[in-house]
Amino acid sequence: MDPMSEEPNAYNAYLLRLWRTQSQGKWQWHASLESPHTGERQTFADLEQLFAFLRERCGSQIPHKSETPDN
Repeated sequence: MDPMSEEPNAYNAYLLRLWRTQSQGKWQWHASLESPHTGERQTFADLEQLFAFLRERCGSQIPHKSETPDN
């Protein structure tokens, strides 16, 4: 049984690019995601925007840091 065929939109593929820039003496991470299927690219000013996008695309199945169990 193929889990990707059981549910619509159960599979997402992206090319992830990460880079840092410096502004006023502080380093900031930036990101972009590119769909290999459509070539569409989304850019994110920081990692929190990237994570919010992924949470939305995955139906909020990615746990927030506060929701992960302590090991």
